[in-house]
Amino acid sequence: MPSPVFNKMNTVFIHVSNLKSSVKWYSELLSQEYKMSEVKNPVYNLKIDGETGLTLDAGPEGTEKQIVASLHPIFNFHTEDIKEAYEFVKGMDYTIDSPITSFEAFSFFTIKDPDGHVVMICTG
Repeated sequence: MPSPVFNKMNTVFIHVSNLKSSVKWYSELLSQEYKMSEVKNPVYNLKIDGETGLTLDAGPEGTEKQIVASLHPIFNFHTEDIKEAYEFVKGMDYTIDSPITSFEAFSFFTIKDPDGHVVMICTG
């Protein structure tokens, strides 16, 4: 019997402690417009190219999530120019977690969001 579970990623959830702060951080990283007046708990869906979505999840109003950030990236954002991306992020005064690491056909660096989640920026 074939699996009723599709071989397709639908949405990545990032659990956050402060939805407005996280919306600002991710939206500015991706050069997306946002209206803070439209940001309301429990979730905010970022506009992501492609099929897989990205949802920031702060939980219901009146609750405070205890965030335990992974020490390792659980997803990445793509770039064609790793050095330009690094300088862009550096200029935004974001927390850079690792320097650019390059292999033959792949380069990456990592940054941390406001809750300490490690996000990878990579080529390839």
